[in-house]
Amino acid sequence: MDLLSVLSKVELFDGLTPTELNEVALICAQREYRAGQVITTQGEPGGELFVICDGFVEVVVSPSGQNPAPRTVVHLGRGQLFGEMALVDYGPRSATVKSIADHTVIQAIDRDDFNRLCDANHHLGFVVMRNMAADLSFKLRHYHLTGR
Repeated sequence: MDLLSVLSKVELFDGLTPTELNEVALICAQREYRAGQVITTQGEPGGELFVICDGFVEVVVSPSGQNPAPRTVVHLGRGQLFGEMALVDYGPRSATVKSIADHTVIQAIDRDDFNRLCDANHHLGFVVMRNMAADLSFKLRHYHLTGR
């Protein structure tokens, strides 16, 4: 697996230079999961962003209130990410994410490592945060327009 090739296709990193992408790659920690293994659990503290390099994951939300049945929100694969809100705030995880393929390979980016990288390279931090804001804005608009 060529990590730089995967990172270059991640929308969150769109606009970074090859040198900046390499800096991101240096703070990645590879993890592997089998089908059914939980990667994050809704409600628990989060401190990492995850980039999927191989395999697939399922994002499941357990809503509170009258309809507490968990529901699958989305399936994600190579080049997609989850857990990005952990880079912005210290809130709990908003969903449970589990591997749905054997040999799912994920790169984890620790919030503290990422913050140090942004402090050292303001352009990198600006580009990533701008992309994150655009993505979260899109998701919020979609939620308000569709109710899901």
